[in-house]
Amino acid sequence: MAIAAVKIKIMPTSPDADLSQIEESAKGIIEGLEGKNCTFTEESIAFGLKAIIVTFAWPEEIELEELENELGSIEEVNSVQVMDIRRAFGS
Repeated sequence: MAIAAVKIKIMPTSPDADLSQIEESAKGIIEGLEGKNCTFTEESIAFGLKAIIVTFAWPEEIELEELENELGSIEEVNSVQVMDIRRAFGS
């Protein structure tokens, strides 16, 4: 079972969105679908809007489509974009 390193950008609906709540919900969804080792960073976009960048380990044989759909359904999330996916070293 190979592991992929995945990086996803989550865009909130506004600068007033509760980023910590979005991160908490995203972590629960990712771990519930077999993802591991979530790390979060914030990226300034414009006019006070910040994107959440989440990086995590993901089983390579599981499609990301369901995960993207569930992350997109989080309250105050505008969009979800897979930024990078690659096989983790040593897998």
